[in-house]
Amino acid sequence: MSTRTIGRIVGALFLLAFVVYIAGGALAGAEPQATDTLSTVADDQTRLSVGALLMLVNSAVVIGIGVLTLPVLRPHGEISAYAYLAGRTVEAVVLAVGIVFLLLLGPLAQEYVHATGDTSVLSALGRIAKEGNRYCYQIAMISAGVVGMLFCRVLFRARLVPRFMAVWGLVGYAVFLAGMILDVLGYGVGVFLAVPGGLFEVALGALLIVKGFATGQGRDRDGLAGDPPPTATASLAPHIA
Repeated sequence: MSTRTIGRIVGALFLLAFVVYIAGGALAGAEPQATDTLSTVADDQTRLSVGALLMLVNSAVVIGIGVLTLPVLRPHGEISAYAYLAGRTVEAVVLAVGIVFLLLLGPLAQEYVHATGDTSVLSALGRIAKEGNRYCYQIAMISAGVVGMLFCRVLFRARLVPRFMAVWGLVGYAVFLAGMILDVLGYGVGVFLAVPGGLFEVALGALLIVKGFATGQGRDRDGLAGDPPPTATASLAPHIA
């Protein structure tokens, strides 16, 4: 499979991951602003189940992106390529754990509906389940932010995409990472700081679908791709100096 073909598939997967996770989160009530109660969940458990399945599709797609980009990134930075795959795998697994927390709302909702006594404990467990999902999301996104910066650095040095796009990604992922860390610390600004990185992934997905990855430009001394290596005479000049 050619590099351009892989790029087009990866671009489609970026857009697919974006769509299915947002749609799944909205259906399952996993969004930060969601206020679904156990009684609401009990009224429509199908919505919760469908949303959770869509979110699981996102986890599979995320791993697929890491696997497909490995042979593209590896010639330009082996450590970064494997780190990206590992980071996307961590992201997918932690998100899946968060989905389990959401699915626990189903049986809790049934117990809540059929309970005849005090339901405060069940309500508290429901809130804990949603908080568990939220923390899993934040940890997964911290992993995505870290390896996303490595990914964009390789894209920049290897010129696999236009350099302005790679710079956008570097800045977007850095801001996104800061937002997720601040969220964990309780400042609640992650949603706003996720905008540059989210728009980058949409733009990158569209670009890759149209053009795929460009041909890389070689490997630099750090194991990351860069400009074509200089001639032997030129490469000696800095050492002589």
